[in-house]
Amino acid sequence: MELKGKTILMLGGSGLVGRAVARRLLSFAPAKIVLVALYESEVMEAHDELMREAGTTEIHTAWGNIFLPADAARVDRDAMLENDRLRNLVIGDMLGDLTSEVLQRSFLYQLFQRYRPHAVVDCVTTASAYAYQDIFHSARALLDSAHTGRILARQVEEHVLTLTVPQLIRHIQILVESLRVAGAEAYVKVGTSGTGGMGLNIPYTHSEERPSRTLLSKSAVAGAHSLMLFLVGRTPGQPATIEVKPTTAIAWRDIAYGPVGRQANPIRLYDCPAALTLEDAFQPDASGWVDAGKPLEAVYIDTGENGLFSRDEFETVTSLGQMEFITPEEVADYVTMELQGRPTGRDIVAALDGATAGPTYRAGILRAAAIERMKELEREHNVRDVAFEMLGPPRLSKILYEAFILSRIKDSLEALADSDADQVSDDAIDLIAADCDLRTRIISVGLPVILPGGKIYRGQRVVVPFEGSEHLERTVSRGWVDLRPENCRVWIDRAKRIIEQDHLRADGSGSDVEWGAMCAADQISPSRLAAWIFTYEDGGARIKR
Repeated sequence: MELKGKTILMLGGSGLVGRAVARRLLSFAPAKIVLVALYESEVMEAHDELMREAGTTEIHTAWGNIFLPADAARVDRDAMLENDRLRNLVIGDMLGDLTSEVLQRSFLYQLFQRYRPHAVVDCVTTASAYAYQDIFHSARALLDSAHTGRILARQVEEHVLTLTVPQLIRHIQILVESLRVAGAEAYVKVGTSGTGGMGLNIPYTHSEERPSRTLLSKSAVAGAHSLMLFLVGRTPGQPATIEVKPTTAIAWRDIAYGPVGRQANPIRLYDCPAALTLEDAFQPDASGWVDAGKPLEAVYIDTGENGLFSRDEFETVTSLGQMEFITPEEVADYVTMELQGRPTGRDIVAALDGATAGPTYRAGILRAAAIERMKELEREHNVRDVAFEMLGPPRLSKILYEAFILSRIKDSLEALADSDADQVSDDAIDLIAADCDLRTRIISVGLPVILPGGKIYRGQRVVVPFEGSEHLERTVSRGWVDLRPENCRVWIDRAKRIIEQDHLRADGSGSDVEWGAMCAADQISPSRLAAWIFTYEDGGARIKR
């Protein structure tokens, strides 16, 4: 894409890679770069740094946690956990349905609505954000409480907020909707392998395990994230989706002498003038060490999100055969080239596309043979089962059985299109009442049959249960065979659209003709109609093979 004059949203824009990417982007003269970071101080620092070379580009800033509702986005996690309203809001928005209210509350969604970016560069270390909530520690604490019989609702809620997969899924869902609303042309994620490119033998870990379960959680989330982006890239209407995944350490931002701290908290210097006995050193009231009254000051190299390293630490981690390293500017080059549509060979999404096994010519040939053999057996055994309700969703079984019932009372799509909805409903009701075998097969796989006036045929098992009259229409649409006139009218309108689509086809017999399209004189085929609905009504067609 052309970057000049565009608006680019930089998630994680204050970090090591984020700043390098933003600096590279300035050379293309975008109209606006929006830096988004977790904390105000760091995003303002990045803003001031970039303004020195911004030229005509506007630099905007926003800060907060992009994974949370806006109300909680600027609240410290511990404070959020202490606040009943915010805690329950975050849990509800994570585990509930993706409603318009959930979207509107999302800090990420609000950013997209406000700035309408043409391109998005995401440098947030998503895998770390989720994995380092430490589900293992939380689970052990919850189990300890369970064994004592004193589990509090608050403990369960806090544990739920460490669940990585629900958080990742909801984030991707909100991201997809945000990209769609903004009309973004490209989304580039700077991901991670979780281990700096090393394997399970990685010696850099934060526990006695090698590697720690928390670190492996980071790798697991990073892998899941990549596959989710792979799916986003296969979704019609979504922007070009790219992930650059460095598999090495990234360094560096600065080399300096000064205070050394962890997450902006200086390490205090302490002395222990006299050696203590082992027994005394670890008593609850142990003492003997004294505050030196100043912070640790040393020469360090700033590696961004990974923290400050001493010279020896840096030499070790970047040694040949260890993590080694890549500079943020090189990562930024990959990102800007991909944004421009210039392939770098470093895109994980494209790599997955190229490495996966898709549909084959052989399978296409054998499909026809398999279908013909199944038809032969149906004729031999005088049976016609339409759906077993194992493929999912229940709506598919509903659609297939409704189409099959229509095929029993109308001999073509054209006949259905020219029908009266009330008459079709009456004929369908008569058929289901008279044909015990058909009725039995439908309700036995868990699909109730609803008739006008709220009457129901049902079996012992119901896949989509009744949730009350106020939710009836939603329930029926999800998995009940609907023989009411209103639904018959929906099918008649579908038949009309299919016939119109047939008339709009290119006139000819070349490969440009939609050979799978249905004609007015065609018999009603449940499977073809279901595929048409999923493709054209639901927008559920694949775009890559």
